[in-house]
Amino acid sequence: MQTEFYLGLNSGGFHKIAVSVWGAQQTPQASDGAVPIICVHGLTRNGRDFDRLAESLSATRILYCPDLPGRGLSDPLSDPMEYSFAQYVKDAVALIARTGAAQVDWVGTSLGGLLGMMLASQPQTPIRRLVLNDVGPFVSKAMVDRLASYMKLEPPTFDSMDELEAHLRHFYAGFGALSDADWRHMAKLSSRSLPDGRFGFSYDPRLGAPFHGETAEVDLWAVYDRVRCPTLLIRGAESEMLPRALAQEMTRRGPCARLVEIEKAAHAPALMDQAQIRLVQDFLNS
Repeated sequence: MQTEFYLGLNSGGFHKIAVSVWGAQQTPQASDGAVPIICVHGLTRNGRDFDRLAESLSATRILYCPDLPGRGLSDPLSDPMEYSFAQYVKDAVALIARTGAAQVDWVGTSLGGLLGMMLASQPQTPIRRLVLNDVGPFVSKAMVDRLASYMKLEPPTFDSMDELEAHLRHFYAGFGALSDADWRHMAKLSSRSLPDGRFGFSYDPRLGAPFHGETAEVDLWAVYDRVRCPTLLIRGAESEMLPRALAQEMTRRGPCARLVEIEKAAHAPALMDQAQIRLVQDFLNS
């Protein structure tokens, strides 16, 4: 794995976007027919969430796992109100162009899945196959309000990495039954050292700015109904973000997604254990 940077553009100028690139040494170019894979994380996470998945798939594929602006090693945006779908889509298009490939496969968790849906719905889309990890085209106002209440809070800080990991295990219990090594890996790669010697999460605390106004439901059914590429929908069996009825409706509309539920997981399955990795790998290679 190597960390690279590319440029995105917003109203305040250019910003650097970090991307973890896997498989480049084994497969220097996608010209051999191996379609590259782009993996995009959830709202406050970063591209290193896909380390386990990318490590397994990188023997035969190139994978690009970006940190969205304001997360991980990427620059924050000068105007926090630009932490929006519109900006993320522009930055994603820049990454697709950077791959030099005519087609890409897309794996998106939560927010990353919504972005993949938006891109896959466009005419002449380069998205060949789409994996939606615990996200659908409709998010109720009650769920948006719950998310907004969290995003309006100051991000927590911790005296030690152990405290941060304990918080991570509690708050992200929906990721499923991860090993101690996986939780420690995730804690290490989603944290940052603060000037006072404490630890915090590696995202811009201003990410919550767009949630400070009036909230509304998210309805992207018109977008989803335009998706035509093969689509795999992964759902945490206990997910409140993606109710089972909504997931089942997604199997009948738009791309008629193939639905697989992950037991003992909620929002969102971590895609770290071998069974989940094989699920994604088999779908992308089928």
